[in-house]
Amino acid sequence: MTDGKDITEYCVKLGSELGAKYVEARYENERARGLAYRNGEPISGGTKPSVGIGVRLLVDGNMGFASFDRMDREIAKDAIQVALKMARNAQREEHIDMGEPVANKAKWTTDVKEPLSDVDIDTLMDTAKELNAQMKDLAQFMLVVNPTVVDKYIVTSDGTEITGHISYIKLWTLLTAKGKVESEQKYLDMTQSGGWERIKEGNVVETLGDEVRLIQKAALTARKVPELMERPIDMIVGPEVAGIIAHENVGHPSEGDRIMGREGAQAGESFWRDLKIGESRVGSDAVTVSEDPTIPNTGGFYLYDDEGVKARKRILIKNGILNEPLLNREFGVKFGTGSNGSARASSYNREPIIRMANTYFEPGDHSLEELIEDVKLGCLMKSFTEWNIDDRRYQSKYTGCVAYLIKNGELTDTMVRRPVMETTSVGLLSAVDAVSNNLRFDFPGTCGKSDPMQGVPVYAGGGEVRFRDIRLGGVG
Repeated sequence: MTDGKDITEYCVKLGSELGAKYVEARYENERARGLAYRNGEPISGGTKPSVGIGVRLLVDGNMGFASFDRMDREIAKDAIQVALKMARNAQREEHIDMGEPVANKAKWTTDVKEPLSDVDIDTLMDTAKELNAQMKDLAQFMLVVNPTVVDKYIVTSDGTEITGHISYIKLWTLLTAKGKVESEQKYLDMTQSGGWERIKEGNVVETLGDEVRLIQKAALTARKVPELMERPIDMIVGPEVAGIIAHENVGHPSEGDRIMGREGAQAGESFWRDLKIGESRVGSDAVTVSEDPTIPNTGGFYLYDDEGVKARKRILIKNGILNEPLLNREFGVKFGTGSNGSARASSYNREPIIRMANTYFEPGDHSLEELIEDVKLGCLMKSFTEWNIDDRRYQSKYTGCVAYLIKNGELTDTMVRRPVMETTSVGLLSAVDAVSNNLRFDFPGTCGKSDPMQGVPVYAGGGEVRFRDIRLGGVG
């Protein structure tokens, strides 16, 4: 990192000398290896190094950005001139204010026992063979194993100097099980944050085997249950479904840039725009949804964001009331609160923008059994196969994959075919009356946003969540 560190510091020094009020330089060195398989057969593999520096400059209230991928001072100088020209040519009606200076100096790292750089190709392929073996009885399947390590060095003219090290095993599968009438399909992300030890500690092989058996069972035995369509029923969702709801219905609309319309032309806006943070009720008292990048072994883990702000837990909804949006430095000024460490960039050649990390329903005081025993007629949706939500993150739909009929307080063996929850975000969150104490993060994923697109790793989850008086579709 020596050359990268020197050039990063040079960028900040030069940008300041040329008159920028604020300069931020971020060096990233990403090393990724990957193997991809279709139906157990290798289809591609290789390495993908990505090294470069992104520079942001604030001049007269306007921001400019440029990046480069060769550690050369002349090239760095050219990039800074490009960013300066961009800022000086911008004609923003409302000037950007980054707020009070942030001058953090720190080093942080993902907890690693077995460094991914020490894992040889034979070990990688042997693990892929184990994973493929779990899926061999499916109609079709795909597997991608992508160990990735990223070193970062962030310097600003405010005095920030942050060194970060991120290590995770990106791991995706696409499962298709053949049924008697129709097939069942599921995209499964099992990304692990940490070193190679996470394959065993995260029970990756065993988890995949369990998921395969469940989707096969759903494809062969799940059936329509007309009585679930006759009237409103109670729905319990597992941590995977709770996670996607927390991410889509709460996390995205909480993003400050969406709330103020900044992402309207790219990733959408937010229904929070019409509400008052700290006052507006969007859910029941049982709903508290948090966002926390500091949780170890999660895809969204970091201790300092890409603007050098120290990460912390954010409570987005507290007991059903809007509590706190996700903010970077710019939007922290607009909201009058300052940044809460939510700035992330997917690569050196992308600007840091407001992003989620790990979003989840806070656990309650109940066991799953207690949630079930108080349901006369309902459904337990353990996993989903499809979801849809509108640009304002308000009208939403979730289609179940593995789901079971609940009757007279007991979980039956009857698998329900593709139950559909379709309602508004406020309607959904207001229907919650209890959350279990079983906090799990069963929904790793890659969250996309902005233009050019930025995909960043996230986790989502919660305890099991019970919704009262929900009308279901797709089960009659």
